[in-house]
Amino acid sequence: MTGKSEDGRGDTPSRPQLVEVGVIAAPHGVRGLVKLKSFTAEPAAIAGYGPLVDATGRRRIRLAILSEAKGQFIVRIEGVADRDAAERLRGTRLFVERDRLPPPEEADEFYHADLIGLAAVDAAGRTIGTVRAIHDFGAGDLLEIARPDSGTIILPFTRDTVPEIDLTAGRLVVVEPAERE
Repeated sequence: MTGKSEDGRGDTPSRPQLVEVGVIAAPHGVRGLVKLKSFTAEPAAIAGYGPLVDATGRRRIRLAILSEAKGQFIVRIEGVADRDAAERLRGTRLFVERDRLPPPEEADEFYHADLIGLAAVDAAGRTIGTVRAIHDFGAGDLLEIARPDSGTIILPFTRDTVPEIDLTAGRLVVVEPAERE
């Protein structure tokens, strides 16, 4: 899975769905370079998506990867020539329009943006909630599901827990751990 949905709501009539692909972490040196953290499955692929945009979708950001350091890239951004300009970009989240991403290679691969906002239902079709986010803290993806009663559950994103995903219908089937016993 690659990318994160900007707002979890999908396409809107006014602008396309944006998928977060990275973030500018900090300036690097005095010549306007920045450290960039990539969220793409193949980290260096972030440079191949063409101009990226900020969270508003209005600012276009063209970048070139110069090197890698400690899991981040050292990047030159077009129009950024000094440390002060680079510092102003700190924390800028970088997005690409969803339709510019290639389709997943495998049938059981999904972009986070495609899953966020889906209805989560049990095997009988009863509503459990809505997928709010997908997290990965190092041991695999976790689904954050917002329940209708305003509670939240976190479940592993495995085939046992999520045996069916129907993007067309806008839902996924969830088998909660208590139901598997």
